[in-house]
Amino acid sequence: MDLVNLVERIGEAPTAALFGLLTGIVFGVAAQRSRFCLRAATVEFARGEMGDKVAVWLLTFSTALVWVQSAQLLGLMQSADARMMAVPGSWSGAIVGGLLFGAGMVLARGCSGRLLVLAATGNLRSVVSGLIFAVVAQMSLSGILSPLRDRIAALWITEGGRNMDLLATLGLPNYGGLALGLLIAVLALVLSRRNRIGAARLVFASGVGFAVALGWVLTYGLSQVAFDPVQIESATFTGPSAHTLMFFLDRNAVLEFDVGLVPGVFIGAMIAAGLAGEMKFQAFDGPVTMRKAMIGAAMMGFGGMLAGGCAIGAGVTGGSIFVGTAWCALFFMWIGAMVTDLLVDQPGEAVAA
Repeated sequence: MDLVNLVERIGEAPTAALFGLLTGIVFGVAAQRSRFCLRAATVEFARGEMGDKVAVWLLTFSTALVWVQSAQLLGLMQSADARMMAVPGSWSGAIVGGLLFGAGMVLARGCSGRLLVLAATGNLRSVVSGLIFAVVAQMSLSGILSPLRDRIAALWITEGGRNMDLLATLGLPNYGGLALGLLIAVLALVLSRRNRIGAARLVFASGVGFAVALGWVLTYGLSQVAFDPVQIESATFTGPSAHTLMFFLDRNAVLEFDVGLVPGVFIGAMIAAGLAGEMKFQAFDGPVTMRKAMIGAAMMGFGGMLAGGCAIGAGVTGGSIFVGTAWCALFFMWIGAMVTDLLVDQPGEAVAA
């Protein structure tokens, strides 16, 4: 069945949700098996190590660049049409939101995407933190926190009514993004060999990047045949978590890519964990850990919405099409995470020792 027939049979909105579900399942399986996590990579890097967590993150990021930029060169998608590129971006939101999100993911012991994957394996800490994250994200999108988000975001906006395309701004050729992805992939493979990372984990790390490309290609293809405008998007968890929450709370909510993505990740991660025998109920270690996780989840909810995306949405998905504010947000997520680890986690571990 081709795409036109699929849309005619089930409709545009269900097709978008189905594409989100497929993207989410691929992402969930790959993320669970590769143990991909920006928080773990930043903490490792902050402590002067270039271990397996940094290697896996670099491989995921680089393969996302390779997959997405290759798809663009083949005409399977156009990044200029993606919503995050076609609308103005906020530098102030990327900076402040990136710092808040980075600090929050260290306190919560995982970014929003990682919390969703862990929740699917029976981690009750991640379930609680994920729910808080989704609620605060919704409050920041259209609730009591939205005026504050709007004020911060309006302080410094990209010019020209669009976000900044880093490749175009730097005057790089069309294949510049692909070349950069390949260079980072080589570095990632060198680190992977040094840390003796198995081939299976490397394949799954690449699979996370592939899931990002899959989302871009599927939504772009749908936009070409749909009668109504379709957002060209891919994996991200701040907005989708809020939208999925409201879908189950609001009877007037409609199906969309986001509503399929979040359950898809949960299903994919659960299947992968189940097949690997890694399903296990886990709770908070104590009240201190619980407080930190709850505060961190709230910081991620507001910070991710302010930054225009989470560690996946801005850090990998937006980065893969070279959205200027996405790269800015990713940089400040690293800064926020490393500073928080230095000021909070490392002194705490020293006292416990």
